[in-house]
Amino acid sequence: MRFLLFLLLSLVASVAHVANAQPTKVAAASDLQFALGQIAARYEQETGNKVALSFGSSGNFARQIPQGAPFELFLSADEEYIIRLAEQGLLRDQGQLYAIGRLALLAPHGSSLKVDSELRDLAAAISDGRLQHLAIANPQHAPYGRAARAVLERAGLWAVLQGKLVLGENVAQAAQFALSGSAQGGIVAWSLVKAPELARHGVAALIPENWHPPLRQRMALTRHAGEDASRFYDYLQKPTARAIFERNGFSLPASRER
Repeated sequence: MRFLLFLLLSLVASVAHVANAQPTKVAAASDLQFALGQIAARYEQETGNKVALSFGSSGNFARQIPQGAPFELFLSADEEYIIRLAEQGLLRDQGQLYAIGRLALLAPHGSSLKVDSELRDLAAAISDGRLQHLAIANPQHAPYGRAARAVLERAGLWAVLQGKLVLGENVAQAAQFALSGSAQGGIVAWSLVKAPELARHGVAALIPENWHPPLRQRMALTRHAGEDASRFYDYLQKPTARAIFERNGFSLPASRER
């Protein structure tokens, strides 16, 4: 009888836990929109645990977390944000390097801009007046915006593009501007333009990785992360998740780099 009572109480506790379970709240850089969405869907299917993804600029999330934003896991496009938050005692530790991002020049179908990896036609389009606007993420708080600025400075185009830049709040919005007619093209995340949802609307060329500082992307659990957040964090480091990152255009860090 006691054994049956124990089983009944255990079952009630289990049901209560499931009923009260909240999705893991994740803040993620906007270049992860497609890759992390795929990973989260796979994780939910395999485990039954839910994940709530919020995408935006890493700099904005890095400001929101000290102000009490209820995120349990932060995937940044710039590892420096993670390191600074960890130094403030807002994260469990300095986390793990999960990916290296890449940049691409993107132009919508029908654009007067022809894409090439070394931006030769971009320079020509500025000179001959074909280019009126170019979209990038805002360098003030978006790591991909800072990397885009570095690319344009290396190509000698940053100064001449002043007044022609359309700044997205994050790199996903910059890609939207580049494809919507607000600009003739943009410098955006390779991980976004590889996605079928965007690829069907334009063409892109991968920019050499040595044209900008490496986009070292790091993730970490916040200090109030729960057990389900820890499980998802661990899942992101497993071969299944890493393969999805790689398929979506990210380079994978070696184990010794992480």
